[in-house]
Amino acid sequence: MSIDKILQLTASVQLDNLQDGSHLEASNIINGQFVPTAKTRHSIDPATEEPLPPAPLATKQDLDAAVKHAHEAFKTWSQTTFDHRAQLMLQYADAIEANRADLEKLNTMESGKPLLVSKTEFDFTIRWLRTFATMQLKDEVIEDDDERTVYGTYRPLGVCGAIVPWNWPVLLGLGKIGPALMTGNAVIMKPSPYTPYTDLKLCELSMAIFPPGVFQALSGDDALGPWMTEHPDINLITFTGSVRTGKLVAASCAKTLKRCILELGGNDALIVCEDVDIAKCLPKIATMTFINSGQICMLAKRIYVHEAIYDEFRAALVEFTKEHVKTGGGFEPGVLVGPIQNKMQFDLVKDMYRDVKDSGYQLALDGRILDSGKGYFAEPTIVDNPPDDSRIVVEEPFGPIVPLLKWSSDDEVVDRANSLNHGLGASVWCRDLVRAERLARRLSAGSVWVNSHFDVAPNVPFGGTKESGIGREWGLEGFKQFTDHVSLWVWKKIFD
Repeated sequence: MSIDKILQLTASVQLDNLQDGSHLEASNIINGQFVPTAKTRHSIDPATEEPLPPAPLATKQDLDAAVKHAHEAFKTWSQTTFDHRAQLMLQYADAIEANRADLEKLNTMESGKPLLVSKTEFDFTIRWLRTFATMQLKDEVIEDDDERTVYGTYRPLGVCGAIVPWNWPVLLGLGKIGPALMTGNAVIMKPSPYTPYTDLKLCELSMAIFPPGVFQALSGDDALGPWMTEHPDINLITFTGSVRTGKLVAASCAKTLKRCILELGGNDALIVCEDVDIAKCLPKIATMTFINSGQICMLAKRIYVHEAIYDEFRAALVEFTKEHVKTGGGFEPGVLVGPIQNKMQFDLVKDMYRDVKDSGYQLALDGRILDSGKGYFAEPTIVDNPPDDSRIVVEEPFGPIVPLLKWSSDDEVVDRANSLNHGLGASVWCRDLVRAERLARRLSAGSVWVNSHFDVAPNVPFGGTKESGIGREWGLEGFKQFTDHVSLWVWKKIFD
């Protein structure tokens, strides 16, 4: 199907330069059809605290219908060729790119993230889908002789449920959908109740490309997730969210022994050695601390700076943040720190700011909570060398506040970095690459970077260790999570 035909068929997804959401219509999609719900709910614009348009409120019957259609669609979809799936995936990426300007505005409207960050999220998402279309799980030949051939092959699981978070709903949504579809599964996406609109529109955009029932989307309230995790006919749940909720997901999946992929919270340690060029590394460190208001699980959450350069680094970080890290609404130019996405998270962030001040910790940068009733805004805050057992060190704040911590020896900083139950990402910044890599290899995290932080790619596995998750997303290792590994034995001479 040509891209012109696709765009003609998906004209309804055009959002007419949407910014305020006034003309937005959101609907659940079951078996290639828009399915209205008797009840609706609405999300809140985090920059204004004004209600957004109605969003569907799925029932258990809606989920049962979606699962039934997914199982039926799986029978055919699982037998399609890799080349056919890849062709449709590329067409889908093209359709998203053709609609991206309006979708980016919709993403900013509901998530609060700066428009520049929304553009980056769509850059990533389109590249991820196009890369997924090139990634094929191929059979392995384990043995091959005159008597027999033994293959290791990969069989799709069936119906997958994708539970998507509110902080990065496009990349972390379609980053689940792409591998599920490319490995031959049918998938049902559940957007976060806080950010349902963009994900529903992305599923709508797929309706003219993928067969009915292959990719469906249901928006609901907090009941929908447990219905999915407990559903006996859903074969896998891929979930991104908090550690607390991830444990509930795992326990629920255990009732039916369904597979689960869990990408959970992080409290990433970033280690700065004494030999760095502060001016060269500071812009990325500051950006990878405060971008999206600190609401990305793999941002720097604990910055350990060697005592020899601690004072100089602290002064430089404060100056850079004051000059270059602007707080404001997502549609304002030059903003890096938008609003906290929802009131629940805003209250948690406010409590962390309050705890820091009540505990009497020194502040290198004293950011304000802008609690005016017109948006959930918090300015960047830098806490100056708090105790290792303080809440700001031990808990992931998921807001624009970070502790700066002083260290003196390599063994000490590795122990402190590894001391928590989180293990999603970590980084080492050091001119001496031999030392840097030696330190990096000792850090307990699913992704570790040297002289960078929060680098991700569609062909590189991503996930956590300890309480930061189970399994991997992306890369061929991530694709394998959506399959059963089958040992196929072929005996050649039994009938000779």
